[in-house]
Amino acid sequence: MIARKYFIITALWAGLFVHAQNKQLLYDFTEVPQALMINPGMETDFSWYAGIPALSGISFQAGSSGISVNDIFADDGLDINDKVRDRAIYGMSIQDELSGTYQVEIFNGGFRGKNPSVFYSFGLYNEGDAIGYWFRDYAILGYEGNADRLNQRFDLSHLKTRGEMLNVFHFGVNKKVSSDLILGARGKIYSSIFDFNSVNNDGYFVTTEGQNNTFASTLNADLELRTSGVNAIDQALDDDNVPATVIKRGLFGGNLGLGIDLGFTYYLNSQTVLTGSLLDLGFIYHANDVENFALQGSATIEGMEIILPDALSDPNQDFWQNLVDDVEGFIPFEKETTGYLTFRPTKLYGSIRYNFGEPMQGSAQCDCDYRTSGKGPNAVKYRNSVGGQLYVINRPRGPQSAITAFYQRRFGNFMAMKATYTADKFTFTNIGLGASIQVGPVNFYLMADNLLAYRNIADSNYTSFQFGLNIISWGKK
Repeated sequence: MIARKYFIITALWAGLFVHAQNKQLLYDFTEVPQALMINPGMETDFSWYAGIPALSGISFQAGSSGISVNDIFADDGLDINDKVRDRAIYGMSIQDELSGTYQVEIFNGGFRGKNPSVFYSFGLYNEGDAIGYWFRDYAILGYEGNADRLNQRFDLSHLKTRGEMLNVFHFGVNKKVSSDLILGARGKIYSSIFDFNSVNNDGYFVTTEGQNNTFASTLNADLELRTSGVNAIDQALDDDNVPATVIKRGLFGGNLGLGIDLGFTYYLNSQTVLTGSLLDLGFIYHANDVENFALQGSATIEGMEIILPDALSDPNQDFWQNLVDDVEGFIPFEKETTGYLTFRPTKLYGSIRYNFGEPMQGSAQCDCDYRTSGKGPNAVKYRNSVGGQLYVINRPRGPQSAITAFYQRRFGNFMAMKATYTADKFTFTNIGLGASIQVGPVNFYLMADNLLAYRNIADSNYTSFQFGLNIISWGKK
């Protein structure tokens, strides 16, 4: 049963690799309502919007910082065993990762209040997030064994992984405080479907010269795997009702938590804009369907000690079982159901944008123009924008960051396009392109990252894709 649960966890983790964390193309793309989800303090000019259910916001990303499929399976004349050993086993470090997230909006909408300076947004989306760091010493031990590695300590802390699937209910408020400043906040309720994490591991395994046998193996372990909801998914697999279980746990039937998003837009002058946001500052308390597994203790084993001729007097004695019992006695494997707290992977965005070129009338019905409306947000937009963005996310081995340069161009009120260049731990050649198309009240956006890698997807360390469909209405401001 334990082995099966590990298999289910691994399968769920692997199934999450269709994912998008850094949404640099969508960030501050004010023509798209979904940009409010990554900056609740974004500038808005629509009266109301409604996302098409299950189609208004879909995003995914897959990333590997250490190796690509092509590194192992390319037809380059090299032996695959050599490539596995040199490029994977020994070629990756414990900072290398497989990670990603996906997000699907179930519904999303927003409307302007009686006070035209206030805009409200609300909705529900499903999200999955997972990360696994390369467990280097485990891989070396499994691949090479310990026979030729006398006195080498294999570090058990190399195992770090976490993953989750949850539904997020949210309600946000966006307010133009002054002609220069917009502030926004969004409250969130998290309904966890399942969670697993094994991040606080420590200990070592070492083989030394023995006294009673040739070798002695010492295991000093402080390992823990915490799970919630996995047992429910396991049972649903047996009963063939996984969709019903996922829906039930996602609609307040699982574990619950709270979070908040914060954001702002500030005009330094009529053409220079600063923005920033802090997302998913929150937690989930797991008390429902919790199963935790721990291996804690220290033991040195020299194999079976057979004392002759005494052993011959008891030919039915099971020496192997005695060995297993000794190991379990020294290092107990424990299972318990104590609740635990997890914190969301908090994300930070920031940008500076310079608008230039010929001003153009926006979609909102307004009697103002760029010469009389002051520095602050209004219905007039410039045709061109350039700038830079910063992104940081909290991860088990410390914060990860990315930096982006962008150029945005507006073609009337019909279309806007944004091109980005991003450098992060996955790639230094990430060129992305996004477009928002407006046909009457219908808004469609499409965005893709790392376009140069599309020449050979198998050789890519990162891919990302976003699209959505909305209905937008503008009223007199």
